[in-house]
Amino acid sequence: MIDSKYTKWVAAWGNSTSISDRDISTYSKNLTLRYPVKMCFNGSKLRFHFSNLTGTETVKITKAFVADTRTLEYKNVPITSNGKTEIEIPAGKEVVSDEVEFSVNRGAVLNVSMYFEGFTQMSSGTHVTGPLSKAQFAYGDFSEAKEFDKDLSKSTPWFYFLNTIDVLTEEKNHAFICYGDSITAQSWPDYLTLRLEKEGIDNVSIIRRAVCGTRILRQYDCITYQAYGLKGETRFPIEANVSGATAVLIQHGINDIIHPVGEEVNQFRPWSDLPTADEMTEGFENLYVKHARTLGLKVYGGTLLPIYGWRTYADFRDELRVKFNDYIRRTETLDGVVDFDKAVRDNEKNERFAEGFDSGDHLHPSEAAYKAMADAVNLDFLK
Repeated sequence: MIDSKYTKWVAAWGNSTSISDRDISTYSKNLTLRYPVKMCFNGSKLRFHFSNLTGTETVKITKAFVADTRTLEYKNVPITSNGKTEIEIPAGKEVVSDEVEFSVNRGAVLNVSMYFEGFTQMSSGTHVTGPLSKAQFAYGDFSEAKEFDKDLSKSTPWFYFLNTIDVLTEEKNHAFICYGDSITAQSWPDYLTLRLEKEGIDNVSIIRRAVCGTRILRQYDCITYQAYGLKGETRFPIEANVSGATAVLIQHGINDIIHPVGEEVNQFRPWSDLPTADEMTEGFENLYVKHARTLGLKVYGGTLLPIYGWRTYADFRDELRVKFNDYIRRTETLDGVVDFDKAVRDNEKNERFAEGFDSGDHLHPSEAAYKAMADAVNLDFLK
């Protein structure tokens, strides 16, 4: 009997889909992918979004299963599409599975396993890290096995094809989108989820929409940098479309500032790609804020982090970053601001990270800094 209190579809887990890193090997065969996903809601059904947004060939998932790792009996429940166990994802498209009857319990870790029997173009995925973001692959069909063969399997930071998981849950629950680039593709959204658990806030999910290297205004079409993803104009309308979402926090734009170096240095990074502060703020307003409003979302802005010491650092870049951050802090078009910059910067020399907050490349934060970023989020924005 279906519990009648579960009436609303809400995304409980999600990543972006972008162009995976271009390597010599772009196809896989006889492969199992497994993604352990921690559930934040109770519910009665699941719905799976599979994306081949950046692929150029149809992808065929031979079979897919979901199983609760915490139950005494490890029971695989098939995931189907149009009643078929083989799920086809056309090039450039996303498909949503059939509704799967499944008793979902908050705190449970679900294994989502996909087996690909034939040659599969591995072009649609995203690189994600964090304490709650783990993935595995195995050579062979281990889609129904509780454990992978340790000699045939390996962990991976790449999440392919599985894009979002919706749960049929209670009306009170909702989703909060974290949108950005490699900063958001790393740990702070996971630490925010852990903070919510600690604070006892159990009616909101954190949906990560982040792609390493992406920019607001530009994208690379060369295979050298193709994995740096789609530009904001293309990404945002797709990634902001999230079941049960009420708000989005956008921390994006640093790659617009640090990438251009001139064609004499790098043929793919001309100076013409360098935006002005006005172009960045106009892009943020027109591509992000205005579209989010059409979806009924509240919009929060996140300031850009320090870059002093990064390999392309220059004073003019930092001046551009400061101007953009001033806009984020002062604009009246946002519903609120998360001052990530202030949370991780040195108090005396604002252009650099505080002691212990630099990962070492002077662009990405350390794990301690990612925790500080999660702590900087006003929880009233999520409640």
